Amino acid sequence: MDLNNIQRVYFIGIGGIGMSAIARFFNEKGVQVSGYDRTATVLTRQLEAEGMQIHYTDDIQLLDKAANLVVYTPAIPAAHQELQWYRDNGYEVVKRSDVLQEITHTQFAITVAGTHGKTTVSTMIAHLLTDSGYGCNAFLGGISVNYNKNFWSSDKAVAVIEADEYDRSFLKLSPDIAVLTAMDADHLDIYGTPEAMEDAFIEYTHNIKPNGTLIARFGLHRNKELHASNKLLYSLQNNAANAYAANIRMINGGYEFDVMHQDWMIDNVQLHIGGMHNVENAVAAITVAHLLGIGADKIKAAVASFKGIRRRFEYAIKNDKQVYIDDYAHHPEELRALITSAKALFPGRKCTVIFQPHLFTRTRDLADGFADSLSLADEVILLPIYPARELPIAGVTSEMIAEKITVPVQIMPKEAITEWLKQSPTPLLITAGAGDIDQLKEPISHLLN
Repeated sequence: MDLNNIQRVYFIGIGGIGMSAIARFFNEKGVQVSGYDRTATVLTRQLEAEGMQIHYTDDIQLLDKAANLVVYTPAIPAAHQELQWYRDNGYEVVKRSDVLQEITHTQFAITVAGTHGKTTVSTMIAHLLTDSGYGCNAFLGGISVNYNKNFWSSDKAVAVIEADEYDRSFLKLSPDIAVLTAMDADHLDIYGTPEAMEDAFIEYTHNIKPNGTLIARFGLHRNKELHASNKLLYSLQNNAANAYAANIRMINGGYEFDVMHQDWMIDNVQLHIGGMHNVENAVAAITVAHLLGIGADKIKAAVASFKGIRRRFEYAIKNDKQVYIDDYAHHPEELRALITSAKALFPGRKCTVIFQPHLFTRTRDLADGFADSLSLADEVILLPIYPARELPIAGVTSEMIAEKITVPVQIMPKEAITEWLKQSPTPLLITAGAGDIDQLKEPISHLLN
């Protein structure tokens, strides 16, 4: 696949967060981009405004028959008419990961993998490289607040890529620098067992280019099996790691800290987003930037100007009376980090979490973990499970989580939330989930304001 010789490309599932980044990559190169998605969203409307042709009906009369390349997402069902037509008629049909694979072959590639944290770390790295003037092409799984997009380009042949473990797609990448943030069990519908998933992350590290570097979170299970010519470990505060944060101070919903390494130190780093886990994420990103030779002053300025990612510990409201945080957390460990950090930053406030479980399989496999993490809140509201690509599973409902939660809990439809909030004000509110719970952010913000 020669990405430089493509004039027309068609995307099936163009509105996905990862797919849209690739679409923007081609669009900025002057390639004619068009595609299909199931429903119109804010993101697809932005793509249309940028010049891409998008339709929302699975109809072979609407696809681009002159396309040189067809890219599809694994979330698209095999029976999709347009996908079938392209395959039946001999077009080059590839997954998003195949395009990213080619990019890692032609550019200096920094890839970030992990069950959670990868969107924040990859966006932090991309921002540090861009803000400092180093330059990079960023392929992200979230919308950067600084740039209001999930892709941006540079003349420099350096790519920062969020490496997605779903469908094993990250195993196609060949990084020069690989970051690994977490190996907690997830996507067991794909992997079958936690051990098989860990095997995949270990295989990811074996794909690092010769003389490349692995930057892995300290304390990962099976850490000794991770492979790289050079390996650095980062941590939040454990001084047994190669790089870690010290002297952490909480300041106005953010943090100030020093980054310590056995060979270097950067003091008084200021991070203006919440979540103690984001301090650890910043340590990983700073370690990458230092490895690339970016100076301490430029690193500090870039971290201080980092505004975060949409729906990653995003402050929808933050004042003396009301804090409302919206977050993408959809795994028990993500919820644990989110709730723990919010309560530490705003002690003494009643914490209410509104959570929408994502996927029937994930709910079934991780119900105990969800209940444990959500019980850290003072009050929980559960929405029905968001199915995404799955069909219902008999007996798997939000009740599986609710019956194990040890604090007051209710299950209610998304449509009832704002009315319930009118009667039940809470000084620290969190909405969390990877489905369509983000549609509540605007009405809740309007109500609370």
